[in-house]
Amino acid sequence: MDAGIIIQVVLLLAGFVFLIKGSDFFVDGASSIASLLKIPTLIVGLTIVALGTSAPEAAVSITSSLTGSNAMAVSNVIGSNLFNMLMVIGISALLGELLMEKETLEKDLPFLVGITLLWAVFIIIGWDITHIEGIILLIIMVAYIAYLVINARKSSDAGKVEKPKFSLPKSIVFIIVGLAGIIIGGDLVVDSASYIAMALGMSETLVGLTIVAIGTSLPELVTSLTALKKGENELVIGNVIGSNIFNILFVLGASSAISAIPLDSSMLIDVLFMLGVTVLCFIFGKTQEKYDKKEGAILVALFFAYIAFAILRN
Repeated sequence: MDAGIIIQVVLLLAGFVFLIKGSDFFVDGASSIASLLKIPTLIVGLTIVALGTSAPEAAVSITSSLTGSNAMAVSNVIGSNLFNMLMVIGISALLGELLMEKETLEKDLPFLVGITLLWAVFIIIGWDITHIEGIILLIIMVAYIAYLVINARKSSDAGKVEKPKFSLPKSIVFIIVGLAGIIIGGDLVVDSASYIAMALGMSETLVGLTIVAIGTSLPELVTSLTALKKGENELVIGNVIGSNIFNILFVLGASSAISAIPLDSSMLIDVLFMLGVTVLCFIFGKTQEKYDKKEGAILVALFFAYIAFAILRN
């Protein structure tokens, strides 16, 4: 293997480390400041932590959008969402039955289906995602967060405030260091992934759908497997659905609001496949209000079939 590619692979891995650790630092610092300001723990989880887990995808897609790597900006979101639904849910279901919470099944999952369909409509209308459409996605995100916060305030846990982890100065340092890590990581991942794609004759779309998407989805995978180990199976589904919602509304919305993203016709196939997988996850959940080993095996098999299709298409 060419020495230049080896160096870029090392930089790519370093970029993932910066992204993941930067996100951790940012969430810890922001959560600590929220606690110092007496903001309830439940509200922090629904906003800061949710956005924090989408920070790696946001950093990569926004950096890609700014540098003109539009294919990677979009394929990263598609690949991450597919990895979350097919591999995170699939592997978790193979390890143990995943129960569905009523609100997730009746509200959050249908909402994810709806915004995925909206994304497909945006593409069909003009084969791109314009500034206006990006702003629409961001407005929907703000409305969604407002809805979550209002609902959370009615909960019995709404008033509980977590003890601050750090002092105010230390919290600010954590936020600054975290943001720096996210920015540096995003630059490293986009630059090195683009280099590898060109050197190996791979398209940016394929790299975004596979290497970059899997790397930026590691926080969701680790979080879900940790929750599963602790017996908190319901959190796995909530983590995946929440992450996918924020990937579409926040990551894609911010990227296209900054720079309109033109797409080719092949990207519609990926978006429609993602829509189909989301509907399938809804059907699986609706039939038994849980995911069992058989359904987990189907989801994992679909992921590998899709990756094979993406490679052959390249």
